[in-house]
Amino acid sequence: MSHPIGRRAAAALVLLPFAGCGGLPAARAQRGAAALPDFADLAERVLPAVVNIAVTSEQRTEVPPELRGTPFERFFRDRRGRSRQSQGAGSGFIMDPAGLVVTANHVVGNASRVVVSLQDGEEYVARVVGSDDLTDLALLRVEARAPLPSVPWGSSAALRVGQWVLAAGNPFGLGGTVTSGILSARGRDIGSGPYDDFLQTDAPINPGNSGGPLFNTAGEVVGINTAIFSPSGASAGIGFAVPSDLARPIIEQLRAGGRVERGWLGVSLEDIEADEAGRRRNAGRGVVVAGVVRGSPAARAGLRPGDQVVALDGQRIETSRALVRNVAALPPGQTVQLSILREGRATEVPVQIGRRPAGQ
Repeated sequence: MSHPIGRRAAAALVLLPFAGCGGLPAARAQRGAAALPDFADLAERVLPAVVNIAVTSEQRTEVPPELRGTPFERFFRDRRGRSRQSQGAGSGFIMDPAGLVVTANHVVGNASRVVVSLQDGEEYVARVVGSDDLTDLALLRVEARAPLPSVPWGSSAALRVGQWVLAAGNPFGLGGTVTSGILSARGRDIGSGPYDDFLQTDAPINPGNSGGPLFNTAGEVVGINTAIFSPSGASAGIGFAVPSDLARPIIEQLRAGGRVERGWLGVSLEDIEADEAGRRRNAGRGVVVAGVVRGSPAARAGLRPGDQVVALDGQRIETSRALVRNVAALPPGQTVQLSILREGRATEVPVQIGRRPAGQ
């Protein structure tokens, strides 16, 4: 039986002749090869700031409902109801030389102990400064004896579909791993929450990469790797990262106060398709208020079901997701102007943004 690597090598040998025979001229093939990026310098520069994260969690097996109140309950508690430790691993990156580490919330979860390991083998017990489950982000702090290597934030908005990216992390526990690919798409909704706005990349991302950075070619963090789409559980060429422009203000809030405060209107919304929007005398798509929470900022401002939201402080609103994200980014207490259409007539409604209730 031939080894898998042997099969891949054989396939490569079959393809080689096409570079110089009957297809592209050799000179053109060489120019194409020269145009491919070399990530060696980039990897050498950023890897010292990429960390492995090991977590220990306490798990307690609950007594099954069918055993409660029976003679077997005590036996179960004595033999199986004790706390057990589970281990996990993920990735992260140092954003500040003072020891601030960004990772994914689902990596640290309810961990009782978090250990951050650097590429040079140094290990530090980390403290969770704060986390946000709605964007799956967490901020850790380690106490180091000297300034740590760090990497800067970049702008995810400046990244164009088709541009090269580099993912780094701890896939399958193999620390210090880099993979390359392109930005495949942006604005992906994968059904994980109301703030889904993921970058999609074909840079191989696997279990253990969660929380690790996605770099642009300048060595700036443009995303935090968080999920993959895969029937097998391994990389299928579709990975998702939280955009840096979404992550950075969340991390700054965690750094300042350990928690995230989001703006809130208190409405349920529905998207309007283009043809329906036209009937509402508004070109393009839009957002309609489906319901108003009693006592909410929207209710106090006089918003009604059926109102169509056109803009927020002059910024055009196209989808309900955009409105939710824009409002969430506002500080509670700030007053904004909602441009709405009510029964076909345009009007401006001032609304004082509230604080998003916990669990919503």
